[in-house]
Amino acid sequence: MDARSHPIAATAEEDTTDALLLWVLVWSELAAFGILLVGFLIVGLLQPDAFAAARSHLDPLLAGINTLVLLTSGWQAALATRPRASLRQRRRALVNAALFGFAFAAIKVFEYSAEAGVAGDPQFGSFFELYFLVTGFHLLHVVGAFVLIIVAWRPKPGNVELITTLWHVIDLVWIVMFPLVYLV
Repeated sequence: MDARSHPIAATAEEDTTDALLLWVLVWSELAAFGILLVGFLIVGLLQPDAFAAARSHLDPLLAGINTLVLLTSGWQAALATRPRASLRQRRRALVNAALFGFAFAAIKVFEYSAEAGVAGDPQFGSFFELYFLVTGFHLLHVVGAFVLIIVAWRPKPGNVELITTLWHVIDLVWIVMFPLVYLV
């Protein structure tokens, strides 16, 4: 019998492929965000006065609240991966993670609406262009909340692991982004 036709061998091969795909996605996301954040920091060093003036129009308290919302979403996603979680608990945790993700997006859009009025002012240099690029790229990833809901419908362990790992990577990016964009 061919090793590839054996059910256990096929599963191990699929698991290896899934793990490789997961880590390629994780590292590509980290690289993309790393490039964006390094660019943001470099331009900030070149335009310190403009960046300082622009930051005065941000709301770090609202961004801090949003950070707590995002971390709560990540906590819910982590609950979905517990080995002894029932199907119902896994589904509920994934849906809750998605709902907190949607709440994060709503708060971010509200925050953007307040910042849009001053974003075009030339005294702020490139700050707002880069700010909207970096935070908008992050916000785009919160679309993963829809994937959390899809996975909640049929929470196979491999799919739960994949989406929750990526969800945590996006959390990690925000934890780095928050102080660099709002507090530095």
